[in-house]
Amino acid sequence: MKFILGTKEEMVQFFDQTGKAYAATLITATPNKVSDIRTTERDGYTAVQVGMGTKADKNLGKAQKGAWKDLGSFRFVREFRVDAGEAGKYERGAVIDAGVFAPGDKVAVSGITKGKGFQGVVKRHGFHGGPRSHGQKHSEREPGSIGATGPQRVFKGRRMAGRMGADRVTVKELTVLAVDAEGGKMLISGALPGRRGTLLEVRG
Repeated sequence: MKFILGTKEEMVQFFDQTGKAYAATLITATPNKVSDIRTTERDGYTAVQVGMGTKADKNLGKAQKGAWKDLGSFRFVREFRVDAGEAGKYERGAVIDAGVFAPGDKVAVSGITKGKGFQGVVKRHGFHGGPRSHGQKHSEREPGSIGATGPQRVFKGRRMAGRMGADRVTVKELTVLAVDAEGGKMLISGALPGRRGTLLEVRG
C-alpha cells in the first residue's frame, strides 16, 4: 500500500501525449516523515503514523515534544492502517516523498469538504421548490409537506434544511497524471474535496 499526505492547491487542465484533456487537481506533497509505528501488541491495531509540515515550538504540547523530540515538529499528523507485514517495511524517521507514486497509479483521496453553513433544501438536497405559476407568492424554495397526516409526526431521515458541507469525503478510482518528486508536487485527475490548503490523504 502506498500513501502520503498533501495539501490541495488548485485545479488545472492537463493534456496527455495523445492530446486528451483532463480536469486535474494539483497537490503539494512535501516529504512526509514516519513519526510512529502502531503495533497490535502495544496499540491493538497496526498502522503507520506520518507527519507533514512544521509547527512553531511554542505551539507544541508536552506530549508532542516528548514523542517527536528527535524528529522535529509536524503541522499535520495522520495514520494509515496497514497489514502487520507491511508495517515492518517502515521505520521511525523514514521519509516518504511523492516519488512513491507513478503516473498511471490508481488512488483514493480523502479530505474535508468546504463548509457551506446552514442551507435550505434546494441547495442542500436539490429540491425543485414550489411551482412558479400564478397563485404562488412565497413558496418558490420551500420544502413542501414534511409529514403524513396519520402518524402526525415527522419521520426520521426526512431531508430538511441544515448544516451543509464540512464532511469527510473519499473519492476513489482517481488516476495519478504526473509526479514531481523533487518539487513535491502531484497531479491527480478529477476534483478533490476541500479548498486550497485542505489536508488530503492519498492512498494507492
